[in-house]
Amino acid sequence: MSEHEAGPQGTVREYRTEELAEAAGITVRTLRFYRERKLLPPPRREGRIAWYDDHHLARLRTIAGLLDRGHTLGGIAELTAAFENGRDVGQLGALLGLGEDGLGWSEETPVRLTPEALADYFEGEVTPENLAASLDLGYLATDGDEIVHVSRRLLDVSSALVREGVPLAAVLETGRRVRAHADALAALFTELIAAHVATDPAELPKAVDHLRPLAKSVVEAELSMAMDRRLRG
Repeated sequence: MSEHEAGPQGTVREYRTEELAEAAGITVRTLRFYRERKLLPPPRREGRIAWYDDHHLARLRTIAGLLDRGHTLGGIAELTAAFENGRDVGQLGALLGLGEDGLGWSEETPVRLTPEALADYFEGEVTPENLAASLDLGYLATDGDEIVHVSRRLLDVSSALVREGVPLAAVLETGRRVRAHADALAALFTELIAAHVATDPAELPKAVDHLRPLAKSVVEAELSMAMDRRLRG
C-alpha cells in the first residue's frame, strides 16, 4: 500500500492489485474480470505496477452492493456509464440556477446517496433509462463517488409514488411536465412582483424570496381546488 501527496486535502491512499482485492473482499481474478468489463476506471500505471485508489475501492463496494440487490453485471455496467455521463454538482447548479456548489438559493434540501442507497429507495426501478432521465431532468447529479438528489421532498414523494405502484418512468415523465407548468407559474409571479413590488431590478430577488410563501399558497390552493373539480367532473 502506498500514499502520496494530493495537495491541501492531504494524502491519497493507493493499493496494488492484491491489496485492493483484499480490501474489497474479492479475488484478484474477480478484480481483473471487473476491469476487463470496464466496471472500473483504469488504474494509475507506474512501470508494470497498477496502482488503485479509494475511488476504485468505493466502486468495488458499489458493485457488490448492487449485485446483492439483484442487479446483473451488464446492468451495473450500464448504470456506471450513465453515472459517468451525467452532470456533476456544479453543472446541476448551472442548470437549475443555483449556486456554484449546486446547493444554494433553493429552499430544497439536497440529499447525498450512495448508488446502493438509491437502489433501495427505488427497488427494481433503478434502470439505466430511469437514471439517465433523472440526470437529464436535473433531479440527480454526481459528486465523486456519491449521488446528489436535488430535493429531499422530491426524493421522498417519488419513492412514495413508486411504492404505491406508479412506475418510476411515469413519475419522471410527470415531473418533466410539472416542471414546465411550474416554470410558467414562476414567471407569472415574478412578473407580478416586478410590476408592482420591486420596480428596481436590483430589489427583485429579495422581493421574490420574501413573497415566495404567498405564491406557494396560491398554487397549493388552486391545485387542491382543481383536483376537487376533476373528481366532481
